[in-house]
Amino acid sequence: MKVPAQVARSVRIVALTGALAATFGLSALAGLQLAIRTREVPTPDVTGQTVEEATSKLAAAGLTARLQPLRRIHATIDAGEVAEQDPSPGATTRSRRSVKLWLSSGPTAGEVPPVIGESESGARRRLLDNDIVIEGVAEIRSGRYPTGAVVAQEPPPSGSGDTVSLLVNRGERGQTYVMPDLIGVGGDSAADILRTRGFRVSVVADHPYPGVPSGVILRQAPAAGFQIAPGEAISLEVSR
Repeated sequence: MKVPAQVARSVRIVALTGALAATFGLSALAGLQLAIRTREVPTPDVTGQTVEEATSKLAAAGLTARLQPLRRIHATIDAGEVAEQDPSPGATTRSRRSVKLWLSSGPTAGEVPPVIGESESGARRRLLDNDIVIEGVAEIRSGRYPTGAVVAQEPPPSGSGDTVSLLVNRGERGQTYVMPDLIGVGGDSAADILRTRGFRVSVVADHPYPGVPSGVILRQAPAAGFQIAPGEAISLEVSR
């Protein structure tokens, strides 16, 4: 049976359209792959360089520097220069990504300065100036030491390392209060009142609660009835 000329033309048009669509799809895929490849760059080697030199070299490659707080002991790289990086030199990464940098502390860890007897804020500043990271802060309450003073440290003064833990005196325990039941109370107003009494209050809003307006206290710690003293921490969870 002879196919009418109009039908034959329609079939050819459909076939041509399909071929063009396939060609366009392949071209788009190839273009996307090319775009992805062109955004990839090799990570330059910045080990042994100063922070300024490393930052400039990474920027020229389309990358950014991100300094890490802890230092690395390195036998041959001077203190303050880049001892380690991630991604490693030569590794392919996306442009505008950040490269983690760890600075060298020299062939041995830095000496921890003495901060016993200093205020907590003063100790923090001094340790920061010496590139020492505070790993943790423990607390005691005593009348034998000034309130807010550092009474112990680990490692001890003149020890080596790049981290330190502190023991801070929060002051002798004085007047105590009974923790009230705050469930159902407005979180902001309760927090303001507690702070004026010297408590450290944190307010978090993690979960919505059906039928309860936002900002209403759902949970509290310590629970109602506990003995608390000024300076202690109180956590309030409110509806979101």
